[in-house]
Amino acid sequence: MGIKVDSLADVCAANAVDNTFRQEGEPGSRFRWGQVFVAPGAELWAVERHGYRGFEPVSDPLAARLEAQRQFERLRRRQRNFATDAEGFARLNELVDEAVSLLGVDWACDLFFAAEREYWMRRNRAARAQKSRQDILGLGWANHDHHTYRCSRENYGAVIAVFEKLGFFLRERFYAGEEAGWGAQVLEQPVTGIVIFADVDMSAEELTGDFAHGTLRARDELGTIGLWVGMHGESLLQAGMHHLECQFAWHALREQLQKEGVNTMQPFTTFSYLRQAFTEGEWWTVDPARLDRLVASGALDEHQAGFIRESGTIGSHLENLERNDGFKGFNQQGVSDIIQRTDARKHIHPMGA
Repeated sequence: MGIKVDSLADVCAANAVDNTFRQEGEPGSRFRWGQVFVAPGAELWAVERHGYRGFEPVSDPLAARLEAQRQFERLRRRQRNFATDAEGFARLNELVDEAVSLLGVDWACDLFFAAEREYWMRRNRAARAQKSRQDILGLGWANHDHHTYRCSRENYGAVIAVFEKLGFFLRERFYAGEEAGWGAQVLEQPVTGIVIFADVDMSAEELTGDFAHGTLRARDELGTIGLWVGMHGESLLQAGMHHLECQFAWHALREQLQKEGVNTMQPFTTFSYLRQAFTEGEWWTVDPARLDRLVASGALDEHQAGFIRESGTIGSHLENLERNDGFKGFNQQGVSDIIQRTDARKHIHPMGA
């Protein structure tokens, strides 16, 4: 049996796997695998992939492996704050174009999302706690299920365009329901296996159009997603992901994280084939200039803005997911419920309370 890992070297070091065990593939290449446990009639292998689906070791030249490290550093260190979002997306596209031209779309995609997970993790305590537990085994974030990005309506087309450059196809549309006021385009990269939930405020009527390619326009009223972006910035720029959802033994993770001081919100899906729950939200401070703009636009009143200015508001989560019976989809009603519960306006105390 083979298990996915971020790094073969990490899993070998973590489990004292010495050099007598069989291993194939060069360090830094797109595919490596090796034995980590051998017993009569059974072997456990660790499988490390970076934009490659085959089972034959790839002879990536040393120059290509060094270029991959250089591009990864550029993506990890990329500037995220700009005077305008247009400048931010222009610079992001330059970086993506360069990585794709030098490494190919699949390898570039793998490195891009490794950098995205790192940025998100630095801003989320629950993620750091769980990652340290997985690193004890040398697994990294290889158990990721999907990456969730929150997007403004006016920049939605620009966000989708970046993902399409990285090899994603539009897998399915998701609408949380009229009461929720938001939807998402689900995207999948077939070689890396990375899945994206790209959330945006929208109406049911807009779901029938080509909303993924720039038909959405800015509007005065902000829903849960638009308000989050207004406070924190675009997920693909300043804010980073809203949450990473990974596959776990669902009940065990809740109990084990609680012992680490990380609590879980009330679950929003408890089917036998799909279980989902957010960790309690990571509270972020909000740039006062952003709050001033939201008050001026009417998205927040002075009391709401004052509370957030003093106390901060929820920025991100880790999501605990368990899939069974080959189920690949999502729970519309449950997702609608949890998104409504994470609306910043619902965590503000009433006047005088």
